[in-house]
Formats: sequence, structure tokens, C-alpha cells
Amino acid sequence: MAFRYFEDFRPGETTLLGERVLSEGEIIGFARAFDPQMVHLDPEAARQSRFGGLIASGWQTCVVLMRLWVDEMLRESSALAGTGIDDIRWPRPVRPGDRLTARVTVLEATPSRGKPDRGFVKHHCELSNQHGEIVMTMRSLALFGRRPERDAPALR
Repeated sequence: MAFRYFEDFRPGETTLLGERVLSEGEIIGFARAFDPQMVHLDPEAARQSRFGGLIASGWQTCVVLMRLWVDEMLRESSALAGTGIDDIRWPRPVRPGDRLTARVTVLEATPSRGKPDRGFVKHHCELSNQHGEIVMTMRSLALFGRRPERDAPALR
């Protein structure tokens, strides 16, 4: 993907970000470190839960989405900072072996009023499993640098 500046984000544009499979060991390891609830830590206890088996922490699904987003888009962009996340939802559990696919859609791109060298981009983010079922959604607002004049396309 080519390096992207604020001007390159168009409302309605959707970008696929790749995929990641979560193993049972990764789910348990993340839970031990960050979300030590039994449905994430103990396969036997999780089988007795309403989920009927081990599931990933919702926070781990956020981390997976972030990693895919950085690897596939943000690293090659003028991203300056994330300024907020809204409406995180986990409509379905993520289970060991699920193949998670991420995509982001540009909702808005608004130039900064106070700093003309940057602008805000609002994205709708989704993470789906191998069955096409959405397992996580969120809205993100991030600050991106604008294209420097020397890099601006020539007017014809």
C-alpha cells in the first residue's frame, strides 16, 4: 500500500487489513497477563460456562485489530496519534483457531481548524471470523498529517 496522508482518506472507502488466527495458547497467555477470567484461562471451566468453551478476551480482539491496522495501513501513513475510540462491541465470542479478518471504513475526514498541517479521520472498524460473522466493531478517531506541499500532485 502506498504511503497515505490525510488527503488520501475518502469517506466510504473500505480497506481490508489482513487476518490472524488465535491459538488456545495465545488466548490463555493474554488472559493470564491482562484479563484473568476463567472463560479465557481455563478450558474446563469455560466448557461449564454459558459460552460452552474457551473464548478470547474482548481486549485481545482489540489488540488483534490494532496489530493488523498498524501492519497494513498505519505504519505507511502520516498517522500522528489516536485521539479516541467509541462504541466497542463484541457481538460474538472469538474461539481458539478462529481466523480473524479486519477491515476499516472511512466515515469522515475533517481538516483541523487550528492546525492546517493535519486532519482527523474517523473509521468504523470490524473484525470478522472465518464464517463472516462480526466478532468486534468500534469507531476510531485519529489524527493524520496533511500532504506536504512538495508532495502535492501537480495541477494540470
